[in-house]
Amino acid sequence: MDRDRNYQDRNSDEGMEEGGYRGGYRPRTPIRIVISDPKQIHHKNIDFLRQFVTERGKMRPRRQTGASAHYQRLIAQAVKRARHLALLPFDREAER
Repeated sequence: MDRDRNYQDRNSDEGMEEGGYRGGYRPRTPIRIVISDPKQIHHKNIDFLRQFVTERGKMRPRRQTGASAHYQRLIAQAVKRARHLALLPFDREAER
């Protein structure tokens, strides 16, 4: 009986004003990039590949780009090749 009362006391809504849930979970809006032609994914197509790289030089994850797993692997490979050939920088601070 005491255990049930303690459970109800801890989970009641009465103490929420003092220090409870502050609210505000807002999921990030994904950046959906449409790949109309798979031939666009090429290490020489720098303008296209820059859509998949953040300002800091990191590759965007699949959940942000909206690309399928197959296309995301091709994009990652193309970005790595472009970096190796110095067509894309490893870090975007080099462009400044």
